[in-house]
Amino acid sequence: MSTLLSQVQSEQIAIPELQRPFVWDSVKVRDLMDSLYRGYPVGYLITWQSVGAHLKGGGIAAHQQILIDGQQRVTAIQAAIAGMPVMTKKYSRKRITIAFNPMTEEFATLTPVIRRDPQWISDISEIFKSAAAFKFVGTYLQHNPGVDQDVAAENIAHLAEIRNAQIGVIALSDDLDVETVSEIFIRINSKGVPLSSADFAMSKIATYDDRGRNLRKLIDYFCHLSVAPHAYEDIAENDTEFAQSGFLSRISWLKEDAEDLYDPSYNDIVRVAGLVGFNRGKASSIVSELSGRDPETRKIDESRIPVAYDKLESALIEITSKYQFENFVMLIKSAGFISSKLINSKNALNFAYGLYLKLRQDKQMSEGERKRITRRWFVMSALTGRHSGSFESTWEQDMRRITQHGAAEYLEQIEKSELSEGFWAVNLPQNLETTSTNSPYFQTFIASQVASGARGFLSKHISVATMQEHSGDIHHIVPKNYLITSGLTDRSDYNQVANYALTETAVNIAINDASPAQYLARIHQQIETKILDLGEIKDRADLLQNFQENALPEGLEQVDATNYFEFLAKRRVLMAAAIKDYYEAL
Repeated sequence: MSTLLSQVQSEQIAIPELQRPFVWDSVKVRDLMDSLYRGYPVGYLITWQSVGAHLKGGGIAAHQQILIDGQQRVTAIQAAIAGMPVMTKKYSRKRITIAFNPMTEEFATLTPVIRRDPQWISDISEIFKSAAAFKFVGTYLQHNPGVDQDVAAENIAHLAEIRNAQIGVIALSDDLDVETVSEIFIRINSKGVPLSSADFAMSKIATYDDRGRNLRKLIDYFCHLSVAPHAYEDIAENDTEFAQSGFLSRISWLKEDAEDLYDPSYNDIVRVAGLVGFNRGKASSIVSELSGRDPETRKIDESRIPVAYDKLESALIEITSKYQFENFVMLIKSAGFISSKLINSKNALNFAYGLYLKLRQDKQMSEGERKRITRRWFVMSALTGRHSGSFESTWEQDMRRITQHGAAEYLEQIEKSELSEGFWAVNLPQNLETTSTNSPYFQTFIASQVASGARGFLSKHISVATMQEHSGDIHHIVPKNYLITSGLTDRSDYNQVANYALTETAVNIAINDASPAQYLARIHQQIETKILDLGEIKDRADLLQNFQENALPEGLEQVDATNYFEFLAKRRVLMAAAIKDYYEAL
């Protein structure tokens, strides 16, 4: 135990600083101390060599070990035995103090009642700071003259022996490749708090002395502040090391940020940084780069490590830049994706951001062309599912070919292959045969309406964009209850997205369960009399325009349960055509 603690304190074993603060509560820390005291097994620690990590003294540790499994246990031991504070959810430091009763051999989290009871040792870390246990025993007996001196002395000495407890350490072979170690890391941690290959990358980033720790924190805090801007003051007040690094001031703009279209997680940022800094899509590949591994020889070259961290820092500065980030969000919104509800592929968003930042490195490319390519790529990837499933290899292949052929030429190749006339005329209408409003095809249709300024179904003034941002209903064009009473009781039939349109709530309520013939008769009467009854449309040409904006076929008045499926087929074709026109205009 004492050897382990000294190795951790000297950074021979590096505890990876993950994205989350210490997650154990004090009860678990107490139970670990009890297990160590009683000689119960507490599991093995697993480490892996990390060549070239910088240490606090300014040197480079050629054989530093990253803690792959056991971070929480080691942190708990540091907290209880060494008296070191842990990080809270508010990024402040606090002590977890464990008390011990030598007479009952009981451990407990320190409370005011226990602190006032002289029979308890309020803080067991004081024993381990003491040069000799017998001196501590003497002080204890002075405050507890009535206790059995032999029992007290024996149990305090037993507690002090925890420092010599045996904790097994399994060191993974130095010649294991990064991908294998990453997989081991993920599998080992899958039974606790779920971790990923990005956690492994975060662990590696944090081993590079203060610089690495602050880069890791830059990722962590950027992601946290993007969803919780109010946490800025907590970070500024409680993490002075990071505040003094200069990185906090770079992301201080987030304390005023209210945009939620793109709130990346640390997982997302790690992957975008891999694209921007290294043209790599796998988190394990980033670990390889930061470990100094030459991709050609597959051997470690320590001289590559500082260069890799320079690239990582440069990428993170670009990613977290207010100007770059806000420009990218505006770019995505300009494609009609004005709400996070319209985006079901975070990977597509991540790659688009990485692509945008890569294109910014080409000073010969105009900003307009840069945005055009990024915009089309994002929508293309949403329509084709290019970045879903096992996307990492696709990311690296795409970045490699973008570098070889240029983004515009490579995008055109993909469009010819993936977005042919067959896709628009056959595949896309088939893909729109779904009940899921989270379908990327339906979401892209809504985005196309936003981009074109389309109004809601039977609305004169209220746009789809306004309803998407505020309030509006997804209305059944042929009402659900009407279809059910007509015999179409299968929800997969009446809940087809081709039967959906965004509508004002008041219009939706007014239509209720009426058939298209019934509610459109009211609209035609309204057009003739100019007396408002359902919505505000009072002009026939305006009604036809509204139908076009919502990709509705002619003859909606004749649609009933008998020809409902023909209506769906026609509307899918019109929706696909609208998406095609929208895409080509991007």
